[in-house]
This record gives sequence, structure tokens and C-alpha cells, in this order.
Amino acid sequence: MSSGRWWSGMPAFALWRVDMKAIVANSGGGIGIIDVPESSIERGRVRIKVVYGGICGSDLHYAQSGKNGIYEITEPMVLGHEIVGIVEAVGSDIDDVSVGDHVAVHPGIPTPPPGGELGRGYHLAECGTYFGSASTSPHTPGGFSDYVTVNHSQIRMLPEGLSLRRAALAEPLSVALHGIHQAPSGITDAKVLVAGAGPIGSLVVIALRERGVEDITVTDIVPRAVETASRAGAKKIILLGSDGPPATESFDLIIESSGSTHSLISALDWVRRGGTIVQLGLLPSGDLKVPLASLVSKEVTLRGSQRFDVEMDEAISMLARNDCFDEIVSDVYPASQAEQAFSLAADSSRSSKVLLQFSDDPTE
Repeated sequence: MSSGRWWSGMPAFALWRVDMKAIVANSGGGIGIIDVPESSIERGRVRIKVVYGGICGSDLHYAQSGKNGIYEITEPMVLGHEIVGIVEAVGSDIDDVSVGDHVAVHPGIPTPPPGGELGRGYHLAECGTYFGSASTSPHTPGGFSDYVTVNHSQIRMLPEGLSLRRAALAEPLSVALHGIHQAPSGITDAKVLVAGAGPIGSLVVIALRERGVEDITVTDIVPRAVETASRAGAKKIILLGSDGPPATESFDLIIESSGSTHSLISALDWVRRGGTIVQLGLLPSGDLKVPLASLVSKEVTLRGSQRFDVEMDEAISMLARNDCFDEIVSDVYPASQAEQAFSLAADSSRSSKVLLQFSDDPTE
């Protein structure tokens, strides 16, 4: 990517001084590039020059329909919560973050209730917010912009030697780790099925291997996806539609990472008696036709997994020591080509994790 701002040469129509550009999703779907003012640097705040932003499934949902699950966009919203970059400025009261530091952003913004404590993690705080989410009104803008200003508590320092490109996986890897944390302890010898080999599913595979789990089967309907999971360390891959687990095979733990209702139904068939299913993928909103009799007859534990809490530090350490993560990033697009990047990211037959690049990467 050439030096300079990614939107250089684009016409500016804003009435205020143009500080920076941002990628937004609109009500009803569609994305655009708009002018937004830079935030001032106040105490407790850090401004980051964004280098990479990963396109997540929720970004795709907002871009395609203006909705993500039960959340619906009512006003243009800046997308993006998988953000890494370089510190540009810091508040006067901050002494452990410096200009030039390479950082990742924790997208959770907990807001304790008046007179009370959170009592829960970032991901379960009833009054918390999340970058690039329409879960609150006004919506919480994300980080797909030249610069993003965040709370000091959201900063996660990146170790020397970790490329910003690989570090862009810190947020989705944290989501994968949180899903694994919903499983019972002592899973090293477990027989595990990861249902869905998208970026999150493949990250789950690498994280399981890091924990010493070896018996990992991965299923998907897309050949490219299961091939990526195989390179990530899956012992066995199954391309659904042409094959499936033997009728006699069952699994101690199933991590459903596709968000497919059909996949959850299959998981209830494939999980062993007394086994566990972790629902990591976001299921469709509304009523779902899922036969749950086996949940009782097989005494299955079904656990949900919502975003993540404290896993980002662990994720960054894991990224710094394992080259396998480079398999997950398939494409990098200049942010000025956001429309093309979103189109590619929505096609799992041609891509895995797609990154948007907003500024030059000094680690490449």
C-alpha cells in the first residue's frame, strides 16, 4: 500500500474541517466512506493510528442487511472491532503508554451502573458497549477509520517482534479462546469436533492444539475452509455434503462456530452422552426449529459463548509464539477498496480472514 492517507484524492463534501475518513454501514444495509471529526485527547484516553482492521461476520451482517442478530442499525455506524495500530497521542495522566507503541484494542467498553460495580466481565455488562455495535442507541462507533480514540483500559500492548498483520487476529482469537473456556476443564484427551471452519473455527483449532488437544475433527461445507483448518492443525477434516462422521462416532466436546441452525442440530446427534456443546457461532434471531429431546436423554450440556472478557492478553501471547496463525489471514485490501474487501470476505470459498489496511505497516 502506498504511503499517505488511504482516501487521498477522494472528494470531501462535509461542511466541517475534514479530519479523517471512516467506513460506515447504513440502515438497511450497504457501506460507505464518510468524513468524521477526530476526537480530542482527554485524560484517560489514547489516540491510535489504525493500521489494520479485520472484517468480522458481524461487520458483514451489518453491511448486508443493516442487522446483526437482534441488533439493527438506525443511523450510519462506523464498523470494525478487530483493530491494531500505532499510538499517536496519549492523555496527560497516562504514563505506561507512549507515542509509537504498537497496540491492539479491546473493543469492550464496560460502564458500571450508577453507584454500583460491574460484577461481571466486559462481555456480560448490561450497561456496557462494544465497538462497532448497534446494541445501544446511539450506536457505538467502531475503529474502521484513520484514527480511533479509546479508553486507556482498552489498550493492549503488543510485544516486540509480533507483526501488526498477525496481531490483527487478537480479537477473533480472544473470541475463540472464550469459547474454549466454556468447555469443561481437562479437555486435553477429549475427542473434539469443531463445526464450521471459518476464521473463528480455524482459530479454535490452533488454540486447542496449543492446549495439547490432538484429536480434533473439523466439518464445513466449503472445501477451502476445511483445507485451512487442516493446515491449522485439525487431525481430520470432513467436507459435509459429500461425507459425514460415521454413525457410530461421537464427540466429547463440540464447538459450534458456524452459527448454523442445521449445524447445531447435527451437533446434538454427534455429541456423546454426557458431552458438551459450546455454541460459539451467532445463531439467527427468532424462533429456531431445533429438536432438544436429546439434550435431556443424553444429558448434554449446552453452553453459550458471548464475545470475550479477559482473553486478549492470552491471545496476544499465543500469536507471538505460533506461526500457524499466518494461515488465517488470506487477503489484505487498502481501506479505500472496502466494498471489494467486504465482497471477498463474504465468500468463504475464496477467502478466510480479510483485513483492511488504513496506513503503512512498519512491521512488514
